[in-house]
Amino acid sequence: MPSPEIQLRALKLLEQNPHLSQRELSAELGFSLGKTHYVVKALVDLGWVKLDNFRRSDNKLGYAYLLTPKGVAEKAKITVRFLASRQAEYELLREEIERLKAELDEGPADLGIR
Repeated sequence: MPSPEIQLRALKLLEQNPHLSQRELSAELGFSLGKTHYVVKALVDLGWVKLDNFRRSDNKLGYAYLLTPKGVAEKAKITVRFLASRQAEYELLREEIERLKAELDEGPADLGIR
């Protein structure tokens, strides 16, 4: 199963452009075509994305990746969890930065650091 971050990125890209080919999606995600296929297949298997056929103007069949109502709901849930996770990381980094600044302020004056 792809990580929630990968799921979220793929869902966002497919929602913005449902007509992306897997090759184009692969380039957007920065993944190999094989990994992209795995991600898309997992999203389809979960019922978050469905694959629809459509006719292109040159009479060839194309495909569109459409988020299902379940996919839209899951995207929102993943976004909330991802945001909470990033905010927690931000707080930890902010606290570490403050501690490091305090250490520098308390350090020996002869180091010439201030």
